[in-house]
Amino acid sequence: MNHAQRGLAELIGTFWLVFGGCGSAVLAAKFPEVGIGLVGVALAFGLTVLTMAYSIGHISGCHLNPAVTIGLWAGGRFPAKDIPLYVLAQVVGALIAALLLYCIASGAPDYAGGLASNGFGEHSPGHYSFQAGMAIEGVLSFMFLIVIMGSTDTRAPAGFAPIAIGLALTLIHLISIPVTNTSVNPARSTGPAVIEGGIALSQLIWFWIAPIVGGALGGLAYRALGADTKKRPPIEGEALP
Repeated sequence: MNHAQRGLAELIGTFWLVFGGCGSAVLAAKFPEVGIGLVGVALAFGLTVLTMAYSIGHISGCHLNPAVTIGLWAGGRFPAKDIPLYVLAQVVGALIAALLLYCIASGAPDYAGGLASNGFGEHSPGHYSFQAGMAIEGVLSFMFLIVIMGSTDTRAPAGFAPIAIGLALTLIHLISIPVTNTSVNPARSTGPAVIEGGIALSQLIWFWIAPIVGGALGGLAYRALGADTKKRPPIEGEALP
């Protein structure tokens, strides 16, 4: 696969993650009497990654997340030269998804303007502090990279990585939605924040810093375990040139 195809795959995959995950929160979580609630939203995020991993993993590796891309680079699984392409594609996909979601959600008469943006303090669903938000984002991003690198190691059972990764993201959301509305993904945070503006946009930088630091440390930690460090897309992808 060439770089344009990989970039397009990351754009489409990240679009699906943001549209499916944030869309479930905005459109379905609190729907009167039959809403899916926090558990449903957590499952929706996990399902977006699982379905895309099987769909585009063999094209781009299905990162869908700048923290994953940088974490895989730190872990020796991804070349630095391809980071800008992947991050740009991921952010563009997230922005398109957030804009489309706004267009749909704003068609409801009682729409209040939210797009499931991330936040801390007054913008946290549970009013958790800045320190609490950054701690949970960093720790969960760290563990997410451990799961990704471990399940895609050449020594791991073949073919099951997307399931482990999708379930890990579901678990991450079950833990942290009340704290920050769950980011662990700077692109996922950027799309809704840019469209919403205000406090979501002013806090956005921290939802780049914490997941990237946690993801990079997770990549380094798994590498320290003696992992296979052959550079390749991390799920089912072809070898990089």
